[in-house]
Amino acid sequence: MNILIVEDESEIAKLIQITLEREGFTCHSCRDGFTALQVFQQQQPDVIILDLMLPGLDGLEICARIRQKPGAKDPYILMLTAKGEEIDRVIGLSTGADDYMVKPFSPMELVARIRALLRRSLRHGGQSLIYRTKNFTLDPEQHLASRILPSGELETLDLTTLEFNLLTTFISQPGRVWNRSQLIDKLWGNDFFGDERVVDTHVARLRKKIEPDSANPIFVKTVIGVGYKFEDKE
Repeated sequence: MNILIVEDESEIAKLIQITLEREGFTCHSCRDGFTALQVFQQQQPDVIILDLMLPGLDGLEICARIRQKPGAKDPYILMLTAKGEEIDRVIGLSTGADDYMVKPFSPMELVARIRALLRRSLRHGGQSLIYRTKNFTLDPEQHLASRILPSGELETLDLTTLEFNLLTTFISQPGRVWNRSQLIDKLWGNDFFGDERVVDTHVARLRKKIEPDSANPIFVKTVIGVGYKFEDKE
């Protein structure tokens, strides 16, 4: 697995790289935001460890740009910051970060969090079901999700693994209301670390890909004070 470390403090970057390489990961590092975007396009890492405060572009801007144009891979992003205020965590997650750590941190906890990110997958228990609704078909075994066009033709949806798993969870039980804790347990299980509001970030990203208007969703609906549910008539 390839990991890109974006950290302007050389001692911290070196510590992270040594720790991860001892664990068998391949690492590349850079010190500023513009270089980070260039290296991302060249290396297509599986995970990006991204410092919030960077020269050039800050971590929030880098994260947002990667999520807008992920390239061949849509990497997991773990954001680092020396700040611990609640607002920073919220902003970081809202831009598309998958997890968040506040400095100083334990190197081994960082390793554990990265391994947890890489293990994120939905367990289907060997099922080979194909889910069909009025507007979608979804084949977990082939990892294929499609939108049904008015002509009856299928348009393949370009979903990340986590977005696919989230849509599978919703489509498998249409009408069911899921709260954040239930979605975390379904998607991440015991591997989850971090703020449960990361669920909101992934729901928002899924909506951008499946909703006609993500600001006014008709498929993945918010149940105020509870969570989310999927609706699409058979």
